[in-house]
Amino acid sequence: MEPDFAKGGGLLPAIVQDSQTGQVLMLGFMNPEAFAETQRSGEVTFYSRTRQKLWKKGESSGHSLRVREIRIDCDADALLLRVDPAGPGVCHEGYRTCFYRRWGPDGEARVVEERAFDPAAVYGKGKGS
Repeated sequence: MEPDFAKGGGLLPAIVQDSQTGQVLMLGFMNPEAFAETQRSGEVTFYSRTRQKLWKKGESSGHSLRVREIRIDCDADALLLRVDPAGPGVCHEGYRTCFYRRWGPDGEARVVEERAFDPAAVYGKGKGS
């Protein structure tokens, strides 16, 4: 079975999960080149929809993601990457996970996690990877 990149217009969602804890860390997108580079290097590489280019997770922060296992869903149109994260967090906002807000019944999203690192110290004024 091969990933079906055509279904998503050339991109597949790639869910990133901590291999030790099972915590979902982030969601990124991969095109065929990002998928191939991830397999080749053993470190997660995404396709940035904003920048329109490949980017290796951690290239500016040092918070890389070492691949332990890649799974594909039953329709071959989504990936699950089980990883060993390097660094205190993966979110450019300074959290361990990008899913640090909980959606409440009042229709508001509230922060429910502690910051793991200072993003300004890691990225400077701009946001990084």
